[in-house]
Amino acid sequence: MYFEDFEVGATFSTAARTITESDVMTFADLSGDDNPLHVDRDFSKQGPFGEQIAHGLLVLSIAAGLGIQTGIFSGTNLAFLGVEDWRFVGIVKFGDTIRMESTVVETRLTSKPGRGIVRIEQEIRNQRDEVVQKGVFVQLMASREAAEAEVVS
Repeated sequence: MYFEDFEVGATFSTAARTITESDVMTFADLSGDDNPLHVDRDFSKQGPFGEQIAHGLLVLSIAAGLGIQTGIFSGTNLAFLGVEDWRFVGIVKFGDTIRMESTVVETRLTSKPGRGIVRIEQEIRNQRDEVVQKGVFVQLMASREAAEAEVVS
């Protein structure tokens, strides 16, 4: 989708994905975050959640990937500008299935022609429809003007 295709209030959803123990262990290896709440079964049983939980940043990363897999940003996303007001409001356990629900909250042109900024409110939900994370993604999107200029060139 081009910048002009995003309308404030429009919503879209991703596919769902189940978080596995393997996902968590791989993320711990890649990130260096080997907090025992995530990687140590015995330790985590004594912790506040009674079992191992997924890293919050792993869940965020997977959800961002699910957003890309929708195809909405394919070929038109110029840059991921940031994450605003992100909150970890629930936990994700091994075997939980997450998806992301998205609502466009702002669109605005930039000072440079051929591009615009889209702010999208995100809610990551589990299989019980509970919000586990939420915040705003900020995307720099190409406009049709830029695409048409490339065709003419």
